[in-house]
Amino acid sequence: MQETKYITIISKRKKIVLSISTILYVLMTGKNAEIHVSGGKIYETKMTLAELCEKLGDSFIKVNRGCIVSAMEIHDITDSVNLNNGESLIYTLRKKKEIIEQLHTKQKSMTKSFTENDTPVTEEEYRKCFAGFENMPFAFTDIEMIFNEDSHAVDWIFRYGNEALAKLEKIPLEKLIGSSFGSLFSNMDSKWLKNYERAALYGEMLEIIDYSPEIDTYLKVISFPTFKGHCGCILFDISEIKFTKNSNDAEKALMLYLNMSF
Repeated sequence: MQETKYITIISKRKKIVLSISTILYVLMTGKNAEIHVSGGKIYETKMTLAELCEKLGDSFIKVNRGCIVSAMEIHDITDSVNLNNGESLIYTLRKKKEIIEQLHTKQKSMTKSFTENDTPVTEEEYRKCFAGFENMPFAFTDIEMIFNEDSHAVDWIFRYGNEALAKLEKIPLEKLIGSSFGSLFSNMDSKWLKNYERAALYGEMLEIIDYSPEIDTYLKVISFPTFKGHCGCILFDISEIKFTKNSNDAEKALMLYLNMSF
């Protein structure tokens, strides 16, 4: 997991401390910077692009003269730079190859260190590590991401799972563990990969609520980093989750939760 780093700016005469991991991109107009962060907030500050690049470090990519983008927030690059949150940014088209190479280089620098870690080796070691999940009423798995030569996640391998996972996936544990998802489900939907990739590469904790055609179930999945190149996933069949209103703040909390999710 990456170490959390921060940047301090002055915005509207107030000192603001921002976690660099929350910054999506920065737009420049002269010496005026618009810092766009997750959740839709924008902070304006006076700072040159060179000063910002120095403070933000090498995890950002310059896509045009007045815009730098967090590499971890880039979904793909087509005729625009497409972000994980659905936004698209223009870039200098003649530098498309260079920008893509920069993105791949930054991703590879993260994945090449995966071989040197304290990841469990045997199934028994995994079970010992995650013993606390054995009898939980929700599904849990630890998965090892499979990356291609361009450092994009293309599949994953189940390294640990509890009985609740086997029930949810409708496959016995002995068949799940050690198998790749793609080998078990020919109708594998790639939408899950990006979330798991971000958790494994960038140390994010993410949530996805979507339909799983593989098991014909609507799921809520919370993913988070475990070992290098791995992420843990807690999975819920959302038809089994009931919302209870225990106080006057419950609906407000729910709306805040939903607004943060979109």
